[in-house]
Amino acid sequence: MSIPPLDSLPPTKTLELENGLSLVPRVKLELTVHPTPSSVAKQIDEWKLKRALTEFLKNSLSVPIEVPEEDLVFRRFKDLKKRKREDPVAHGTLSIRDLGFLNGKRRGDEDKEEDAKELEKKFTEWRKYIVEKLDGIELNLEGDQYKLSVAVPASDDFPGMKKSWEEASAFGNRGFSRGGRQEPDTIVVRGLPSRWFAEPRVSSKPSMLVTHTIFSAFGKIRNLSVVEDDQDKAADGIGGGDIISGLHCKIVVQFEKHTDFCNTLRILCGRSLQKQGSRLKADYDVTWSKEGFFQNARNQAVEKSSRMPATLGGHHRNELRNRVEPYISRFNSEDTRRKRFKE
Repeated sequence: MSIPPLDSLPPTKTLELENGLSLVPRVKLELTVHPTPSSVAKQIDEWKLKRALTEFLKNSLSVPIEVPEEDLVFRRFKDLKKRKREDPVAHGTLSIRDLGFLNGKRRGDEDKEEDAKELEKKFTEWRKYIVEKLDGIELNLEGDQYKLSVAVPASDDFPGMKKSWEEASAFGNRGFSRGGRQEPDTIVVRGLPSRWFAEPRVSSKPSMLVTHTIFSAFGKIRNLSVVEDDQDKAADGIGGGDIISGLHCKIVVQFEKHTDFCNTLRILCGRSLQKQGSRLKADYDVTWSKEGFFQNARNQAVEKSSRMPATLGGHHRNELRNRVEPYISRFNSEDTRRKRFKE
């Protein structure tokens, strides 16, 4: 499969990957609902809340936005008796996937081809406009007043992440690539469906080989880690967790080049993962590793190994050491061509 140049891929274009996967553009916003001082603390009606917000999106923006029901999700606070007066009554997410209007051209410019930087600027400005229009609005739910707070998720804010690693690099923090220049090279992706990275008809657990084949489209990989993701996002008392143990995986990938790391992170921000033949849209979390993930993993493995009782026999000691050492990918592009997995 031929992959277009990543540095010129606009934020409104879908990227096709191996294994029937694709990265589809979308705008995702985090929503927080607060009661006004005059409102009475009670369970919020999710259906009324969704209806009020969808009406606002259709009637109060420069370009009307139609949002399917599954792309507007709210989770209420479980126990209002434990909620403090200033706490929100609900959290939610809004995903806008129909971004075709951003590719529209002005009259007289139909023959001009917009480059990736122009579309990136248009995309960023429109997302900022949506946040400003929604943030702080008051919703009247049949006499009950609520105030909406809106923000771009940190995992979708590529400029913010780039600024953070540039500041960290300027102050000389440890944990980046080796050598004199301290530039990040490791990406962490959470909340990916495990079965999409598994060997078909072999296992439902994510495969190192399949994962390497998919992510090698972004550049040459130095190290790779794939584990089950059991992180629970329900610790704040809002709704249920988004991550179900065993169904999702966490992927940590370290690239040889900083430019491949940068292009990959930019493309992963602001997109959902989809698989051919599936209606599921995986809205994963992505960030860059501020610490030396693979170096720390090796150090922890060595530390655990050194704590093993000296009375253990050599065979058993080596067996326990193998259990705690992380499996690090050492594939290269030639290896992935030679090794095959079942279709």
